[in-house]
Amino acid sequence: MTMDPVVQLKDIVVTYAAGPFKGGTGFDAVRKVSLDIGAGETVGLVGESGSGKTTLGRVCLGLLKPTRGAMLFGGEPFGSLRERRGQLSVVLQQPEWALNPRIRCGRSIEEPLLVLGRPASDRRDRVKAILDSVGLDSSFAERYPGQLSGGQRQRVAIARALITEPRFILFDEAVSALDVSVQAQVLNLILDLQQRHGFGALFISHDLAATRYVCRRIAVMYKGELVEVAPSERFYGTPEHPYSRNLLSAVA
Repeated sequence: MTMDPVVQLKDIVVTYAAGPFKGGTGFDAVRKVSLDIGAGETVGLVGESGSGKTTLGRVCLGLLKPTRGAMLFGGEPFGSLRERRGQLSVVLQQPEWALNPRIRCGRSIEEPLLVLGRPASDRRDRVKAILDSVGLDSSFAERYPGQLSGGQRQRVAIARALITEPRFILFDEAVSALDVSVQAQVLNLILDLQQRHGFGALFISHDLAATRYVCRRIAVMYKGELVEVAPSERFYGTPEHPYSRNLLSAVA
């Protein structure tokens, strides 16, 4: 890879303790996963439910410390979340999970800047600029989430994720709750924003068509392991692993 890695996962293992009905033994949700995500690159992470995708996403965000292995950010040990404030963001499946229905959209967007201690004038200017970058008029800052369509709410959620100019963004099923026509608009927006801002991204999705549209490489998880990592063209043309072929044949 020619791009400088933003996130580097090295032999990541995540072991969850067993519940009271599992005989007292833990299980590995992620097993010896290694993956680099470059600046300006979107890697698609696909696989069935329970394969470990969400767990791996939490590791990338620093929300979950691996049991074994190492996660580097910008070539350095990740450290603490406090040290990385503003450098990582997430866009979730339901924008309502990031937007308080009782708070105007502008206030929700600027909250990460409040945490960073940015002055009020800087926050106002930044909110206006980021709304424009996601294709929304500045008047949207005064609206409540309930006054917006689903696509507009997701644009606001993306604006909130971008407000601190992060180096890495996790998109976790970010378009799966949207209508097909709106999905295309949001996917094009993601591509445009990445070209302008240069963030690295992990795009977790069950939607192989959406993943193909925005991702340069595809990583396939099966039972906690990465069984294939390939350029998009090769994955969708001649996948190597039997599980990858099964995934594609299921949507053919």
